[in-house]
Amino acid sequence: MACKLVGFSFLLFSCLILAISASPSLADNVTVTVRAITAIQETDGNLVCATIDWWPKEKCDYGWCPWYNSSIINLDLTNPILYNAVKAFKTLRIRLGGSLQDQVIYGVGKYRKGCEDFKKDPNGLFTFSSGCLTMSRWDEINAFFSKTGAILTFGLNALNGRERAINSTEYVGPWDATNARHFIKHTVSKGYKIESWEFGNELCGEGVSAKVNATRYAMDLIKLKKIIHRMYRGFNAQDRPKLLTPGGFFNMPWFAEMLQVSGPNVVNVVTHHIYNLGPGNDNRLINRILDPFYLSQVAKMYKAVQYVVRNFGPWSTPWIGESGGAYNSGGKGVSDSFVDSFWYLDQLAMVSVYGHSVFCRQALIGGNYGLLDPTTFVPNPDYYRQCTSLEPIDGKASP
Repeated sequence: MACKLVGFSFLLFSCLILAISASPSLADNVTVTVRAITAIQETDGNLVCATIDWWPKEKCDYGWCPWYNSSIINLDLTNPILYNAVKAFKTLRIRLGGSLQDQVIYGVGKYRKGCEDFKKDPNGLFTFSSGCLTMSRWDEINAFFSKTGAILTFGLNALNGRERAINSTEYVGPWDATNARHFIKHTVSKGYKIESWEFGNELCGEGVSAKVNATRYAMDLIKLKKIIHRMYRGFNAQDRPKLLTPGGFFNMPWFAEMLQVSGPNVVNVVTHHIYNLGPGNDNRLINRILDPFYLSQVAKMYKAVQYVVRNFGPWSTPWIGESGGAYNSGGKGVSDSFVDSFWYLDQLAMVSVYGHSVFCRQALIGGNYGLLDPTTFVPNPDYYRQCTSLEPIDGKASP
């Protein structure tokens, strides 16, 4: 069911604050109704999305190591608070991926034995070695999300088989699809429902720690699309997973070239990342969150992405595939606090206005920007600011 954006999220947020603060004795019995006449944009019925990352507990920023056991590999899926937090949304969209995604080996075929976790490695991307996802852990992940009703996006390793160019962060050569193909085949054989496969993480444009040429990337997207069609042969068209890409920071020439070379109906969703608040240790972080002018500047980016998709890949739609506000694990005491809601609600409203169907929040748990505390699993304030159903308009839910 599509959600219609019917007003600026700050309006709803302000109403809630005023209603709750007006009378402490009525704080548990407040009803707020927001009505509007004109819808200015429609979004996906699952606009709100959350990510789960690969970062191990050794991931540290600014002297803090805030990830604990919150990674895809070691997150406690038996925790009842985690279960209820996901289950509460009935169909919460979850994106499994992140910085270490392009160093993940899947424990199938020849990799079934000797599957090892990520380890600190000064010579590795992001100073970590490759890591491995065992199929027993994959079973646990799918069992958990099946029970909670979550909609899964899984980010694939797009660097497998490539070699790093001398004195460059560019990776060259064709993608080796063997491990990914075996993994997808295994996933299909087990009957696991993956709503979408995403190709690579932050390899577009200048990349973060690694990059891939747009034409080369597009050719590998065509290869992956063929694999998906082959593995899901016999499925109804609506049941075949979408192909998402590139999961990185927007670069107009790169995105346009990627869409042109890959061609019609290969890429279903164009995903890009936003961290418009700057580094997590910036002492101006709160000021930026509370400055409407500063927050509005990112609208230029949303407009540019919308333009590129319409003109070079009109068969696709834009999503925010990852956004935590402040990068490098967020700002301790800020990204995990009440004030961050001003940034979050503003972003949800803005992406809706500029034609983005989904907004994936970094992260469901982990770092200093998690919706859930990484040690207690108790929800942080932003968990309660997510898209909820208000008064239906013309039979459709409205955020």
